[in-house]
Amino acid sequence: MNGALQFSAVLWKEWVQFKSKWISITLSALVGPLLYLTAFGWGLGGAVSVNGAAYITFIIPGIIAMNAMTNGFGVIANDINLSRNYMKTFEAVMIAPVGMAVYTIARVTANTLRSLYGAALIIATSFFFRSPPIIDWYFVLVLILNCYVFSLIGFIAGILITSHPDMAKVTNFVITPMSFLCGTFFPLEKFPAPLRMVFEALPLTQAVRGLRMGFAAPGSFIAPLILSAYVIVLLPLAIRLCGRAE
Repeated sequence: MNGALQFSAVLWKEWVQFKSKWISITLSALVGPLLYLTAFGWGLGGAVSVNGAAYITFIIPGIIAMNAMTNGFGVIANDINLSRNYMKTFEAVMIAPVGMAVYTIARVTANTLRSLYGAALIIATSFFFRSPPIIDWYFVLVLILNCYVFSLIGFIAGILITSHPDMAKVTNFVITPMSFLCGTFFPLEKFPAPLRMVFEALPLTQAVRGLRMGFAAPGSFIAPLILSAYVIVLLPLAIRLCGRAE
């Protein structure tokens, strides 16, 4: 079986699973962001503005990026962790005629598409709040890179973490803090300069900034450049770790 067929086979498997659970996937992708939009957008937004703009206009790109992060990381990380350490179904991949590099790229790509689906739901919901973001090629590029980066991080975590409780710790100590420290709900300028330098290097910070600023803003190339650098570093690492898992 050549690489293209292997890739298609893995994508088809993920598509079949998605179709069987699309209602629960859709609902789970909407609940959290809707709570944030209602509480922060309607509840707090009426009394707060950021740089002269309505607060809900400020937070919607951040919520889109944050939702893509949590979906990108959580789904694939938990699935691989459970299949390797508990259900022992990961062994089926090892004996299947699918190379580990192709399998890694296909699983990450499938998870990226699923994350994009969740992001599209939030974008559609933003029209209900009358504050939709400006969708252009730059917005789509940054969003895809954001989904791909966190799908890679989730894949790597699923391979490395050996228990489900430890996976929850990664979420609590890495993913959740990023949700609040990367400019999602308030500008990074509110932080002290030393902390701001650390947060600037995080992928979610660049995704939020890219989705919010647009390609016409000064320095707009920085966000996709940093996110692409994450992909270049993480993808070979994910392939190598998946090969070792054999």
